[in-house]
Amino acid sequence: MQFIEALKLRSKLFFLFLLITIGLFALGFIGVTYVNAMKKNMDSLYFGSLIPITELNEIMQTYNYKLANTIYKASRDSVSLSEAATEIESSLNNINKKWKSYMSHFKREYELNYLEYADLEIERTNDYFYNVLHMVKSSKDLQRISINTLEKKVESIHNVLEKLINYEVNMANYERKKFLYTYDAIMMKLGISLGVIILGVLVMLFYVFDSIQKDQTRLEVATKKLTVANKKLENASYTDSLTNLHNRRYFNLIFDREVKRAKRNKTYITFMMLDIDYFKQYNDTYGHVAGDVALKSVAKVLKETLKRPGDYVFRLGGEEFGVLLCGTDETNSANIAREICDAVRAKKIKHEASKVNQFLTISIGVVCCIADDALEEDILITRADEMLYEAKESGRDRYIITSNASKEKIA
Repeated sequence: MQFIEALKLRSKLFFLFLLITIGLFALGFIGVTYVNAMKKNMDSLYFGSLIPITELNEIMQTYNYKLANTIYKASRDSVSLSEAATEIESSLNNINKKWKSYMSHFKREYELNYLEYADLEIERTNDYFYNVLHMVKSSKDLQRISINTLEKKVESIHNVLEKLINYEVNMANYERKKFLYTYDAIMMKLGISLGVIILGVLVMLFYVFDSIQKDQTRLEVATKKLTVANKKLENASYTDSLTNLHNRRYFNLIFDREVKRAKRNKTYITFMMLDIDYFKQYNDTYGHVAGDVALKSVAKVLKETLKRPGDYVFRLGGEEFGVLLCGTDETNSANIAREICDAVRAKKIKHEASKVNQFLTISIGVVCCIADDALEEDILITRADEMLYEAKESGRDRYIITSNASKEKIA
């Protein structure tokens, strides 16, 4: 094997590739007769069961979360009517597409009766949501929509789809048993035939890898430099270019991690949503350049106020900011929110178009609770958004705090 030692790294990799290729061709030549026998079983298992289950799950998830959640938010004015209409229409189109795809798969004759029933239920449920879509597009008051009716519709179609999913899962298990029986028989024959070839290839690979390992040391310095460069690029991708705060992408990463950590330790977790009051009017009055300066000023206040390692500040988008505090109880969270409001107001940034103060102000929604296993990440965001809405409705330039992080709607 001295000729391997004499080869350069590129030549060694090529030799390795060539060796593996020859081995694979040999394996393929011997195994091709067995693969054809397995193909029918694999198609039945994966394409006959897995894809339909995936499609049904996507349809059910779209009903349960996208449609119902969008209508709920729209009724609470958490999203605009145009956004709600777009989301509802997109979700219904996706449901129709997935259901059409599911119905196009091979169906057994005894399955058709229930599929006709399921198709009718899908159509009825979609008609309900198309009516809601019409209300949204007509700018009608969505508070007239009965949440109880909505939940019943979603629950009903959920049960229909769940029966289909359970059936597909049972069929997948049946097909899998057939596949495994055939697979075991084929693999026994294939293993005996290929054992000698695999052993020979492994011996050759040992010598090639041993030689490559000796060359690896020369690459370590370059690898470390590349790691440092990648780290710098990663940090840049997590930073908002205007305010130098963490951006939404970093928020998505940190928020989930810190909530899980708080759950493990059963400690306080606080999330704040901050919004500059009448910022659109500020931009209209002073221009977008001045608006950018105002955003930087608010960001500076947040950075100067929140300096602990467990304090995270994000620019979530536009004039909206987020603050995540770890290990801070409700009293201290309220004090911090008050301090932020006072500090922004103390900047004395002129805002003639504001209806609450002659200077720029902010409104803050705060939720603070002790994390437990029942806490859901989305609830923290939802509650903070609700508190922000209350702060705006009660006059702005203030904060509203709650410790209620349960699923139940706040009265």
